[in-house]
Amino acid sequence: MLDQVTKVHDESRQGEAFAPVATDDQTYRKKFYIESYGCAMNFNDSEIVASILNQEGFGATRNVEEANLILLNTCSIREKAEQTVRKRLTEFRRIKKETPGLLIGVLGCMAERLKTKLLEEEKLVDMVVGPDAYRSLPSLIAEAETGQKSVNVLLSREETYGDISPVRLDNNGVSSFVSIMRGCNNMCTFCVVPFTRGRERSRDAVSIVREAAELFENGYREVTLLGQNVDSYYWTSDDSSETVTFAQLLEKVALINPLLRVRFSTSHPKDITDEVLYTMAKHENICNYIHLPVQSGSNRILQLMNRTYTREWYMKKVERIREILPGCGLSTDIICGFCSETEEEHQETMDIMRFAAYDLAYMYFYSERPGTLAQRRYQDDIPEDVKKRRLAEVVELHRQQSEKSMKNDVGKTFKVLVEGTSKRSEEHLFGRNDQNKVIVFPRENFKKGEYVMVKVESCTSGTLIGNAVQ
Repeated sequence: MLDQVTKVHDESRQGEAFAPVATDDQTYRKKFYIESYGCAMNFNDSEIVASILNQEGFGATRNVEEANLILLNTCSIREKAEQTVRKRLTEFRRIKKETPGLLIGVLGCMAERLKTKLLEEEKLVDMVVGPDAYRSLPSLIAEAETGQKSVNVLLSREETYGDISPVRLDNNGVSSFVSIMRGCNNMCTFCVVPFTRGRERSRDAVSIVREAAELFENGYREVTLLGQNVDSYYWTSDDSSETVTFAQLLEKVALINPLLRVRFSTSHPKDITDEVLYTMAKHENICNYIHLPVQSGSNRILQLMNRTYTREWYMKKVERIREILPGCGLSTDIICGFCSETEEEHQETMDIMRFAAYDLAYMYFYSERPGTLAQRRYQDDIPEDVKKRRLAEVVELHRQQSEKSMKNDVGKTFKVLVEGTSKRSEEHLFGRNDQNKVIVFPRENFKKGEYVMVKVESCTSGTLIGNAVQ
């Protein structure tokens, strides 16, 4: 089951309902309830939707029973997410039968692919809205209120929502996402994103910097710049007087304030440049952490995937990162059991893992997704038990590497941005260091949003444990 976009599907947040903004003192005539699934981009899109709905007199609720409008922001990348959404829609249909006037809509990546099934065949929803059509929500809602089924799944070559200030999800108030581009031009054969989110287009740099600055002014201390492939970000002003590359955008955001940490996701190995790496080295507040998906260590499989790089290219890129950014955290995505993968090719993936020594990896066995180029071109011919066995071997190797990486940090001191209270103890706080590793330490008098120097005393397989130092 593939998690290919803007990577990490935070499993703890799947199906999370949008919460009302605590400081919002407006009175709304109607309530909306929205659940989000998938990657960080989808959660960011839900914030844009919330902003549009607020302007139309809808206020957020986490109580589905009082909602006038129920929305599911969906993901097509993994089969499990689609199954969960279908189950939820069935549950909401029961509520609808008892609630006159209640509208149910599907947003996002499932919308275009399954619009006919959801609207006409299974009659689970009243509205289907694609990721480029959120501005049309008011008119679609008005149409649905008359009893008509409403649909807009048109993809755009221009839409970036750059002028819409997102209403922030009820998160930790310290770190947030800022979308810098939409769509994808990389036709990886296993991925459905180019078909559900359209072609690549970069948001204007001025609105990105403004949004990041507003977040800092509102107490946030970390932003993650989001895009399917951030390294291909390229924006030119209307009068052509200014052109901004991703490295230049990184610098603009970093210069907002030294106390604002900057992260980004995701990088494509073929596009990340020395300019980006040198910009990271130049600014202390740009985190030394890069998510660099390898997918496979086999040149033949990489070619079948249309990844447009070789294992040799990838390894040289890792060497360049280590050269310019010593100690940089490195994470990746790996797909096991892609079409026709041999045992020797599986071992090539293991070899490249040993070479790169990833701090973090997102590992999956291949699951064919409808509408992808791989589904049309290749046979999904690796038995599931073989896929699972190969995945288990990859996971075990990564566990060993991750454990070694954590132990190497014992005795070191890191600058940690406090994100909140530890889940295991009210007397401890947690945060992340530059390399994106979680560190837990005694609360003392420190507060969320502060930077604390922490010396690591011990570790578990996934967490560093330490004490604050002066």
